[in-house]
Amino acid sequence: MKRRSGFAVMARLIGLVKPLAGFMALAVLTGLAGHLCAAFITIFGGYAALSILGFDTPLGLTGLFVCLGLFALLRGVLRYAEQACNHFIAFKLLALIRDKVFRALRRLCPAKLEGRDRGDLISVITSDVELLEVFYAHTISPIAIAALFTLILCLFIGSFHWALGLLALAAYLTVGVVVPLVTSRLSGDAGLSFRTKSGELSAFVLDSLRGLPETIQYGRGRQRLEEMNTRTDALSSYEARMKRTAGRSLASANTVILALDLAMLFASARLCQAGAVGFEGVLLPTVALMSSFGPCIALANLGSTLQSTFAAGNRVLDILDETPVVSKVTGRPAISFTGAEVRDVTFSYGGKTILDGVSLDVPQNSVVGIVGRSGSGKSTLLKLLMRFWEVRKGAVKLSGTNVSQINTANLRDMESFVTQDTHLFHDSIKNNLRIAKLDATDEEIVAACKKASVHDFIMTLPQGYDTSVGELGGTLSGGERQRLGLARAFLHGAPLMLLDEPTSNLDSLNEAVILRSLGEEREDRTVILVSHRQSTMRIAQRVYSVENGEIS
Repeated sequence: MKRRSGFAVMARLIGLVKPLAGFMALAVLTGLAGHLCAAFITIFGGYAALSILGFDTPLGLTGLFVCLGLFALLRGVLRYAEQACNHFIAFKLLALIRDKVFRALRRLCPAKLEGRDRGDLISVITSDVELLEVFYAHTISPIAIAALFTLILCLFIGSFHWALGLLALAAYLTVGVVVPLVTSRLSGDAGLSFRTKSGELSAFVLDSLRGLPETIQYGRGRQRLEEMNTRTDALSSYEARMKRTAGRSLASANTVILALDLAMLFASARLCQAGAVGFEGVLLPTVALMSSFGPCIALANLGSTLQSTFAAGNRVLDILDETPVVSKVTGRPAISFTGAEVRDVTFSYGGKTILDGVSLDVPQNSVVGIVGRSGSGKSTLLKLLMRFWEVRKGAVKLSGTNVSQINTANLRDMESFVTQDTHLFHDSIKNNLRIAKLDATDEEIVAACKKASVHDFIMTLPQGYDTSVGELGGTLSGGERQRLGLARAFLHGAPLMLLDEPTSNLDSLNEAVILRSLGEEREDRTVILVSHRQSTMRIAQRVYSVENGEIS
């Protein structure tokens, strides 16, 4: 994880506000007006007291009380308008950020996401992005409001005596800047640690739910629960540290405010004794300062919460800034599939050589088999044909063109890739199949399922093709999920089918039906078939053997 300073994270997050700058300006203006109304309610009260004591005031007693009522009413309206603008901005930007995050994940997938903790990713996409609402709704405009409010109040207090204006400026800076910075320093990296540990806990819980049958079977529930409690306690300790820091910050801010109010009273009284100001120069600056710390207190309270917000922003920016292994290709002439070839390909992953000088030819309208032990590089070869990774040495070509020079959309249209583990979304069977072809007719879906030997099974279900498969396809067996994956490939209709152990979870009868379908597709499709089963290889016209990264 890249560690960015709080100011760097803030600058990047503020940069996203540009499309909504008008609403942000409106939020600042309404917030500023609202705080001024609140402060001048007390100030006008001071003027009313002066009027009763016989001092000259800008307005009569009746006018002052009318202003008090009007400002009280406006304060509520302006506060509502400020919050409405801030939350409108926040939720619009959260939608924008989520869109950017999902686009980034699409760019990074699959190479950069292989081995990435899914639970941690879920934590970033959900809770970390959601936490940025605090920044957009309760941070940006309060900072701008506090700066403008401070300027106006310092000018008002300074109109009685310049020294009082400077004292007011020092008071606002202490509460609004010094206290938050000290609190942030005291918080250290607790916010980042909390967000990281929260992501790890989410990953552990997700892993525990997926492995619940095994946990029950082997009686490891107590150990799993103890581990979860340990992680929860560690997370709670970080949260407790952050709350203690926030409490100390609030207490410190209130103590400092009381001391500064007394300092203003003392300084104005001394100036009054010296004849530099009158009684109004003591009363009004003091009540003005006492009633005007609201915007600064809002900043003081941000000192601890911003650590978590910046930590969440840092984790989101990590995804947005991540460089994909494979970049999207556009702007190239579209090509049609006429065959595939691999020439002297050497590929390493994690410092280990997976393929070493591999070459093979895949003529159009042929079935090519690839066999070999687990871990020999068979699946990697298919992923290189899909251009999930870039080839460092050698070349992978379709129709005589290097896959790195083919438009990504064109490449995906020419290939169908079926893995051993078919992912099914929590949706109906029909919608799961339509992922392969969004405009597919019901007849096309049925035809694809018949080729994959899964139509008869679907028709036994209560709602047929409209039956929900459940979360992660949990209501289906491994063989049923695998056949639905094959049906997707048939429905996609790509001229090149890459099948990685497509019949590993099937019985011999279903395997025979699917192999017959593949054989019948030979005139329209080219198939690369990876399998351990010798029975699967009987439809292949040529078979390559991969051992220790080399092919024969």
